[in-house]
Amino acid sequence: MLEKKLHLHTHRHMIDRLQRESLSGHRGMVLWFTGLSGSGKSTIANLVEKKLHNKKIRTYLLDGDNIRSGLNSDLDFSKSGRSENIRRIAEVSKLFADAGIIVLTAFISPFIEDRNKSRQIIGEEDFFEIYIEASLSTCEKRDAKGLYKKARKGVIKDFTGIQSPYEAPENPEFKLNTEIETAEECALRLVQFLEEKLTRDLEK
Repeated sequence: MLEKKLHLHTHRHMIDRLQRESLSGHRGMVLWFTGLSGSGKSTIANLVEKKLHNKKIRTYLLDGDNIRSGLNSDLDFSKSGRSENIRRIAEVSKLFADAGIIVLTAFISPFIEDRNKSRQIIGEEDFFEIYIEASLSTCEKRDAKGLYKKARKGVIKDFTGIQSPYEAPENPEFKLNTEIETAEECALRLVQFLEEKLTRDLEK
């Protein structure tokens, strides 16, 4: 691996990030949604993307099942497979942010270590961890995909919250609890936060 890197020479682009962001009219960033399966990550991320799109803000949503069906279809659900899944997502998200796009990622990403590595890859200023909180019992009651039932029966192995732990963020940039607020209310609050953040950035 080290030998391969010795022969790599990164190419300098004629168009830089500031020029891309100028074209977009806003900065690029990564909104990293994390939480248990059934907590509401994908639902809220979709609502947030739609609201931002309606405000003429350039976005792209990366969702767990979609990525697993394509880019990361070769990975399993072991701890190493999950870590590599998250690493690849972080690298792709970094490219989107560099392109001046706000990328929303909806992945369980259960391990603090993997999320911290993603923050390092993407960069502290561009990484916004958004914790979608809901208790395991609530998520099991929702269980829209029937995954918890399969995990309880042993059909699915190493399922987060059942056989594998979920490590909640300690200091997320934003926290939403879908047991207290509806998905729509959560999305509205997050969009308001983002609008204030983008406005402050433009004023700098």
